[in-house]
Amino acid sequence: MLFFVSLALLNGVLIGASRTINGQLGTRAGAFRASVWNHVVGFLFLSAVLLVLRTWPDVTDVPVAAYAGGVFGALFVAVNSYVFPRLGAMSASVLVISGQVLSAVVIDCVQQGTLPSPVRLAGVALVLLGLSLPRLTARLRREDP
Repeated sequence: MLFFVSLALLNGVLIGASRTINGQLGTRAGAFRASVWNHVVGFLFLSAVLLVLRTWPDVTDVPVAAYAGGVFGALFVAVNSYVFPRLGAMSASVLVISGQVLSAVVIDCVQQGTLPSPVRLAGVALVLLGLSLPRLTARLRREDP
């Protein structure tokens, strides 16, 4: 379990670094060009990994949802490349994570056909509060005489 927790934390670090790098590229080349470069380089890298591992996916067996995921992923990178330099790393990350938490609750509710439990709603509220604390404390520091 510790391995997966560590891997998830590492993934978060890589996402943060990727957003920052793509944001810088987005200011120089534009958000959609940054997204294209991100995906071209990612495709080449993953293709090389698959060649080294001597595995290749069967493209005839790919579910339609995988294509939608690719479209959403490309749009995510493009939007992040556009917003990150304009909002800053902290604000953009807080808003992105808030959107992920809220959409996860909605997706779970739709898939399960139920309303979220009070405990889940309290958890979401705590996560959103925790995510907003850095902005709140920064605002309070600016207002301090």
